[in-house]
Amino acid sequence: MSSTSRRYRRTACTSLALVLPLAALAACGGGSGGTSADAGSGKGKISVWAHQGQKSEDTALQNAVKSFNSSQSGIKVELKLIPGNDYTKTITATDASQLPDVMEFDGPTMANFVYNKKLAAIDSYVSAKTLGNATAASKAQGEIDGKHYGLGMYDSGLGVYGNKKLLDAAGVKYPTGLSDDWTAAQFTAALKALKTKDSDGKVLDLQENNGLSNEWGTYGFAPIVWSAGGSLLKDGKAEGALDTQAVVSAMKTFQSWKTYTDPNTDGNAFAKGRVALSWVGHWMYPAYSEALGSDLVVLPLPDFGNGPKSGQGSWAWGIGANTKNAKAAGAFLDYLMNDTNVTAMTTANGAPPATKTALAASALYKKGGPLQLFADQLAKPCGDSDITKSCVAVTRPVTAGYPTVTAKFSDALNSIYGGADPKSALAKAARSIDQDFSDNAGYKIP
Repeated sequence: MSSTSRRYRRTACTSLALVLPLAALAACGGGSGGTSADAGSGKGKISVWAHQGQKSEDTALQNAVKSFNSSQSGIKVELKLIPGNDYTKTITATDASQLPDVMEFDGPTMANFVYNKKLAAIDSYVSAKTLGNATAASKAQGEIDGKHYGLGMYDSGLGVYGNKKLLDAAGVKYPTGLSDDWTAAQFTAALKALKTKDSDGKVLDLQENNGLSNEWGTYGFAPIVWSAGGSLLKDGKAEGALDTQAVVSAMKTFQSWKTYTDPNTDGNAFAKGRVALSWVGHWMYPAYSEALGSDLVVLPLPDFGNGPKSGQGSWAWGIGANTKNAKAAGAFLDYLMNDTNVTAMTTANGAPPATKTALAASALYKKGGPLQLFADQLAKPCGDSDITKSCVAVTRPVTAGYPTVTAKFSDALNSIYGGADPKSALAKAARSIDQDFSDNAGYKIP
């Protein structure tokens, strides 16, 4: 796999490389909740921290800062890029008083930063136009108790990429969109049919090369839980949500797919045509499109009974809780979220725009575009709690205890994939999550 592909995975798919920092967040103290920034004069210097991604992303952000600084004389932005693998650790280790006026953060870390008084609500400082133009899925990631603490320039989505040539050769009929998605049984049947035409019987890529006991495990396969009618958390508890019989049954099905799965040790199982199906996100489209051309099809994840589901969420921007110039910070965020800057960034990283206007104009994601499926999914957001059959894009639990949730779930997923009893593994994970939440008063943010 090329370094570009690895960067797509890291920057566009919710920072999968930041698993250790996410786990470290669970040990943070706090509990005193969010705070309100000082409005300030709306003029002067403001500091901005961001993660260092692929070069094209960095350039897009640097250009946005330069353009903002030259567009007016009242505010000067000073940008600091921090290596992506160190970024969340840096925010976590830095005292709130030393954090910048504006900072980028990985979506699932937001609630913990609010819990530890490192982020302020942005509602009073960004314009109504900016908030109104944010997609519903993006706003769901950044909202706690009716207040917004973050907005993203881009989002993310999951699907199954298919090799049309191999599917047709095996006589496999496949979905054309959300309206005719595969059931889990039909997906399994497709794997069996494909196996008959494959030399080693390995016809599926689950990005096993990334490992499952990490954020990819949660982002990539929590949709199975949601599609089975379960949840990682419900009303602050995992027991009775994560370990239901429907979820256990769905995980047994997932476990059965291992026999059809290429371990993908070289990262090229799908691009080189060794497998017909790849369960991954939007960030692999550039490499897959280049490799397969017109033989590439984009399909929704299979339906386990509660409708097909997809993960969503990615990097976002917020205002430091201790800023003395939140007005200026908000003015910069307004500028950062305009169509020019969002389009430049999403052109750089291939992600779905997180603003309505940029998404509608995107060549990749607009109606009739090759990645319209991801836009269709994001247009049906569930938030993190109301996961009905009709919605698709689910936000990972917005809670300061998310690091524990993702660590315990992904460990259970990995053990199930390795042959463990799904019922026992899920029950153990649910108990561990609930014990941690009990020990931390439910991670409630006042």
